[in-house]
Amino acid sequence: MKKIISVLVTVFMMILLNLNVFAFENESYYDVPELKGTSINVYNWGEYISEEDSEEDGLIDVNAAFEELTGIHVNYTNFASNEDLYAKLKSGGASYDVIVPSDYMVSRLIAEGLVQKIYPQELPNYKYVSEEYRGMYFDEKDEYSVAYSVGMVGLIYNREMVDEIPTSWSALWDPKYAGKILMFDNPRDSFAIAQKLLGQSLNTTDQVEWQAAADQLIAQKNFLQGYVMDETYNKMEAGEAALAPYYVGDFVCMQEVNPDLDFVYPSEGVNIFVDSVCVPTNAQNPEAAKLYINFLLDPEVAMANAYAIGYATPNTGALESEDYAEMAENKYLYPDIAPDTEYFHDQDDITRNTMNELWNTVKASGENSVSLYIAYGVTALIIGGFLIYRTALKKYRESFYDA
Repeated sequence: MKKIISVLVTVFMMILLNLNVFAFENESYYDVPELKGTSINVYNWGEYISEEDSEEDGLIDVNAAFEELTGIHVNYTNFASNEDLYAKLKSGGASYDVIVPSDYMVSRLIAEGLVQKIYPQELPNYKYVSEEYRGMYFDEKDEYSVAYSVGMVGLIYNREMVDEIPTSWSALWDPKYAGKILMFDNPRDSFAIAQKLLGQSLNTTDQVEWQAAADQLIAQKNFLQGYVMDETYNKMEAGEAALAPYYVGDFVCMQEVNPDLDFVYPSEGVNIFVDSVCVPTNAQNPEAAKLYINFLLDPEVAMANAYAIGYATPNTGALESEDYAEMAENKYLYPDIAPDTEYFHDQDDITRNTMNELWNTVKASGENSVSLYIAYGVTALIIGGFLIYRTALKKYRESFYDA
């Protein structure tokens, strides 16, 4: 009986989706004949939008819905870090119409002329952006960006592999979890953890403090399984690692796969971030990009994205929806006791160069213990094999000459 009901529900949902029952606001706004048949290139974080597989939960495949509504094709690709995004834009080797950088990177892109003014107040759905996320420090006049999602960094741990609830970032330096600890594979996030552990500001310009944070990260290397970004998903979901710092929304998605996972905001404090939608200066289809941004601000779309990616939304239309009630009660996204938080700010050239040089030093400071043991093992096998070969050759020569 349950199987029959499940099939009927699935069929019903398919019918609803095929009938396009999602009511998008201002649908006539998207009817732009001269843009039909064109395309836009969207560059976003991985696992950061409601996609085809989200339809199983009754959500929207955002890009497919936009294409159907506007007749504009979406070329959708992913990046792993703000720095990867910056490198692509700066090189000029690729052209994107829509990007989703984090707060501090928005500042840098504006300063270097890599994004253009889009005057989001002119978009019909901009009214749904919460006042809390307007006029932020990285775009005070709201000219270049529109808030997409809000999150914090915290510590993911596997309850079956960790002895007690970790309340400090120092858990990532605990030798009893050697070989089971993951770390961010990008300098800003990794240094932030060391900086908080040392009581520093995430935006320090003190060279001595940066060196101290680098020394802290070097001291951690012997306990690491590796530096990762999106690979954190597979490793934590499969129980291959015990501890990993990562973004809260991604954890919410990981926990659905592996219920043994849990999440804390360490007592020393954490990074809070706002990811925003921008249009690069060299965008080939900026008018279509604005249609896409307005579409992302539609309450139905914003709610679908929030559910699919597991992040808090700055969209009041979604927040006020009854359908968002479950998300609003999520203790990880909306903790009862708010942790100490700090935003990243863009760095001056000297500080940024210091960070990058020290990061290279950290990464080159010797293999972590797991890699080291593998290297030792391979070396031992090579040496052992050579000795066996040399001994056998010597015996063969002796027997040959004796003959």
